Amino acid sequence: MFDSLHFSNSFARLGEDFYSPVRAEPIADARLVSVNPAAASLVDLDDTALASADFIALMAGRQLPPGARPLASVYAGHQFGGYTPQLGDGRALLIGEVQNRQGQRWELQLKGAGQTPYSRFADGRAVLRSSIREYLCSEAMHSLGIPSTRAMALSTGSTPVYRERIESAAMVLRMAPSHIRFGHFEYFFHSGRHDCLQQLADYVIEQHFPHCAGLPAPARYQQWLLEVVERTARLIADWQAAGFCHGVMNTDNMSILGLTIDYGPFAFIDDFDPGFVCNHSDSHGRYAYNRQVAIGLWNLNALAHALSPLIPVPALKDCLMQYEPVLLARFRQRMQHKLGLATDQPGDDELVGQLLQLLAAERRDYHDFFRRLGNIAAAELATLDDSFVDRERWRSWRTGYQQRLAREDRDDSQRQA
Repeated sequence: MFDSLHFSNSFARLGEDFYSPVRAEPIADARLVSVNPAAASLVDLDDTALASADFIALMAGRQLPPGARPLASVYAGHQFGGYTPQLGDGRALLIGEVQNRQGQRWELQLKGAGQTPYSRFADGRAVLRSSIREYLCSEAMHSLGIPSTRAMALSTGSTPVYRERIESAAMVLRMAPSHIRFGHFEYFFHSGRHDCLQQLADYVIEQHFPHCAGLPAPARYQQWLLEVVERTARLIADWQAAGFCHGVMNTDNMSILGLTIDYGPFAFIDDFDPGFVCNHSDSHGRYAYNRQVAIGLWNLNALAHALSPLIPVPALKDCLMQYEPVLLARFRQRMQHKLGLATDQPGDDELVGQLLQLLAAERRDYHDFFRRLGNIAAAELATLDDSFVDRERWRSWRTGYQQRLAREDRDDSQRQA
């Protein structure tokens, strides 16, 4: 049952240098739009709990569970390359942590819960259309095997929200082991509060990287940063292979756990245009699809700079040097899977690179192409010839792909799967 959840908030114990206590602003006439049993099961909630009056009261922002301590955390960040010294949770409240029967801890956060000290003249609300996008995409990313925050429930009501037009307010109950971002560390570094910086680093290591905690300083911070670099590299590789564009890769939108977080103007690429920009406000294309890899490293450099009081500069550089090899290895693996290849063989990078160049030249639908590739037998790939303008270029790639498949010790049904 919902009332069986035991809330705590270890982040709150860091002290009010790290957050501001905030009460949620309720949505009038709240109703559930959708609930997600798969995410709810992560904190041992069943269908009965999700239909309870207490749960609906939570999703209205009207009544929080016993033990919940709602707060908005403070952070900073580089936004489109420029540093903003104070940001923070402007429309999201961390209501607390729940530990499930397996001992796993999940933070629950209400997004769209009203104004906080970090709202910066905004109303702190979310509208239904954008909340639906985050609710659906975060679960889609999880199902694609890409690390992401999760979404347990979505609610709306009669409270008006003023955007280009009047819209309905909405709330998403978002879940993650942690919602801490690169920008949390930037905030304390650039404000000269290095004691708080170390306190936050120790907290993250204790909570989420406990295998590093027993190392002496500065080794434990170096090992932790190395793992953050590796997680981020794998995440960006996953995005690229899936054709996912985040849209706003500011450092305050980068998870310290390597999760996809903050689904604003995201998109999955359609016609394969490497320079595709999904955010209309990104006038210079800083966060274009083909720049996400470089921006991932740029953001890690900003994090490393913020951690320089804890880690010697040579060690910071060593950690950052691991970004490229980890990303390339992960991207190769992801693309091999998209091509139905089970082994790693010489020439695979060239095979993938040639295909991506062909898809870009033809502006082929990225996802449609791979769907077609998986829906037909390898011996029938010639049936795709007429769908390419440059048939000779396609035939050359197809021949190389079929020869590569012949070196796999598996049947075609396994390739298609």
